[in-house]
Amino acid sequence: MTPPVITARGMSERFVTHTSRATSLKARVVAGRRGDRRSESWALRDVDVEVGEGETVGLVGPNGAGTSTLLKVLAGILRPTSGEVEVRGRVASLLELGAGFDGELSGRDDVHPNAALFGLTRREVARRFDEIVAFSEQGERIDDPVKHYSSGEHVELAVSVAVHVDADVLLVDEVLAVGDEAFARRCLDRIAQLQREGRTILFVTHALDLVPQLCTRGIVVDHGRVQCDGDPAFAVGTLRGLLGTDRPAVGAQPVGGVVVHSATVSRTPGGPPCGRFAAGDLLHLRVACEVLPGHGEASDVAAVVMGAGDIPVFSVRTAPGAGLPASPGCSTVQVELTVPPVDGAFVVAVQVDGGASGRAVTARRTDEVFRVESGTLPGLLHVPARVSVASGERTPA
Repeated sequence: MTPPVITARGMSERFVTHTSRATSLKARVVAGRRGDRRSESWALRDVDVEVGEGETVGLVGPNGAGTSTLLKVLAGILRPTSGEVEVRGRVASLLELGAGFDGELSGRDDVHPNAALFGLTRREVARRFDEIVAFSEQGERIDDPVKHYSSGEHVELAVSVAVHVDADVLLVDEVLAVGDEAFARRCLDRIAQLQREGRTILFVTHALDLVPQLCTRGIVVDHGRVQCDGDPAFAVGTLRGLLGTDRPAVGAQPVGGVVVHSATVSRTPGGPPCGRFAAGDLLHLRVACEVLPGHGEASDVAAVVMGAGDIPVFSVRTAPGAGLPASPGCSTVQVELTVPPVDGAFVVAVQVDGGASGRAVTARRTDEVFRVESGTLPGLLHVPARVSVASGERTPA
């Protein structure tokens, strides 16, 4: 097996802020006696990440979660406070775009020093210069001073330089948020080309819909810690669960003659809501329903447990003929189950079907998220299996 291209073990990053600054020798002496007041914050805590060759990984998280700091550590811009970081191969980082540009120089003259920051020689820049300019679409203005460029044009030229570096690892921070739609499309096409070439790509983005589209893997960072590492759609759903954007405000609406008022997950029958379980725990679900006058049909009730991205994971259903009565009134459906070996954040959706007709009567997705922690191994489902190791045997070539 090839060793990972990027490895971070127990990596943490701490920032220290001094709340008082001495501006004279006397003040420095006094401050030294009283002790310098300072505060510290941890941008990253105990991060363990391995990225294999050719993977495209989306780093997502709320603002201030630590995703950009993680990229800067991997790029070598910041040194970790503790832990180990190793990156194999040539790295190109699209982080502080245009940092090497001089506004007094023309775009043509600025391309060379900016490319030198990525390790390109003058010969390599000359060979790729026309491609860089064509990608940025600044051909007509390439001889104008960069200070006369708009902010978008400035960044587009910087991105063009970075994406034409012959790098093994590309680190990208919100590059698709710059420029117009046509430039974003060119960036996406370029990323697809790099993927076909087997390059390793890590990028930070708040455009969550791009993660399942571009990535082979998603990592969610929140408060400096990795909260989820796995399938990109699942990672996006996990982040939306943290942000609360996965739960549209939908009230109980009388559709088809049945109203689903609530679905509550608890540890005991009729108990208070519970938001955290482990595999093997008993979980009790109670669904409050109301059959409205005129419905006139017995109904079956199904509860579907959905993971990130509203992907159905498992479901339970009332037995035939043992669901909601045809007569009007309120009913409570009680479910008791043993939590299967799944891992992640989940919500419950309730579906009501006509018992005789089988037609969908109504459905409702709940707002409450509950989490299941079933182990330290990655993956949504932890499948029981028999695993054996035979020592002393040589694997045939």
